[in-house]
Amino acid sequence: MFPSWPMRFQQTPRGGSKSGGESTDSALSSKTEPPFEAESPISKKASCSDHQAFFDLQQLRQEMASDAPRTASTQNQSAAKSPQEKRKGAGSTSEKPLDAKTLRRLAQNREAARKSRLRKKAYVQQLESSRLKLTQLEQELQRARSQGLFVDCGGVGSNVSSAGAAMFDMEYARWLEEEQRLMGELRNGLQAPLSDSDMRVMVDGYLSHYDDIFRLKAVTAKSDVFHLINGMWTSQAERCFLWIGGFRPSDLITMLIQQLEPLAEQQIMGMYGLRHSSQQAEEALSQGLEQLQQSLVDTIAGGPVVDGVQQMVVAMGKLANLEGFVRQADNLRQQTLHQLCRLLTVRQAARCFIVIGEYYARLRALSSLWASRPRETLISDDNSCQTTTEMQIVQHSQNHFSSF
Repeated sequence: MFPSWPMRFQQTPRGGSKSGGESTDSALSSKTEPPFEAESPISKKASCSDHQAFFDLQQLRQEMASDAPRTASTQNQSAAKSPQEKRKGAGSTSEKPLDAKTLRRLAQNREAARKSRLRKKAYVQQLESSRLKLTQLEQELQRARSQGLFVDCGGVGSNVSSAGAAMFDMEYARWLEEEQRLMGELRNGLQAPLSDSDMRVMVDGYLSHYDDIFRLKAVTAKSDVFHLINGMWTSQAERCFLWIGGFRPSDLITMLIQQLEPLAEQQIMGMYGLRHSSQQAEEALSQGLEQLQQSLVDTIAGGPVVDGVQQMVVAMGKLANLEGFVRQADNLRQQTLHQLCRLLTVRQAARCFIVIGEYYARLRALSSLWASRPRETLISDDNSCQTTTEMQIVQHSQNHFSSF
């Protein structure tokens, strides 16, 4: 009358297999009334699975209750780890000590990168300076064209007769700016307690600066020698003292002897000897240039008109010798500066370059003042100069005729 599965549940151990349960059920069912109490295999299987899931759930709750304290302690230990230990564990592979070769290579790479950045910065600054200089030169050329002072290259009255001359003028302007910077360094070096070795480096740098302008003039003489001889790259006052495209070394030595006192007796003798040798070389070059000019006059004016083409060919060949005179004159100027540095002490040589730079700076300033003087003064000065010149001519003619 009562169902038989509660009795089978009590006799079935936990965790038993399904096959064992089924065999037990079959044995009991054979002893009871099989026609009426027999259960279907599907109901038996469902009842076993339900009770098995119930006991599994109970066992899982017990295990979770026993593992909760252990999990909390583990989490506390992991949270108690310091950030230093975590970082140490994460970067333990990268904290190996580096050998000397690797450190040296890293230092070299950093230094190379630093120099590369400096070179890039200097190159950008040089490009910017060149762009500004070119813009300034274009503005000056445009202003000269508007004033009628510039005609096509090679034309009459042109200030710049060739591209080589224009390039020389631009490079010479840069050279003057660099000279001002070097003069400032020399002044600071003389005022500061620098050693003689440091001053020697500065003086050699200034001497190398003059060597640069002589090399530039040698290149320009091949393209436009008349631009150098006429002194179009200098100021108006400087052209009064121009000698074959530059200064006279003997005049420069005379000025330095007066400005560099006191000098030792041996130094004074050396300076006078250098001036005497410079004067002899200047006279030889001047005589050679005069002979070239006379020969050029004889070539152009001496032959018949029918031989005019041949005359021009010969005259062109003689004009080519002007490049040699400019080169020899610059060589004499360059040797004079080097000889002065050998005769003087390092601090005297520094003062020597400062005196030379200030002298030509004053000549350029005088030219600027002369060009910017008021127009009224310009007219009155021209009248006075014309009157003075006429009086001198009259007196000279009277003296000349009175001698007969």
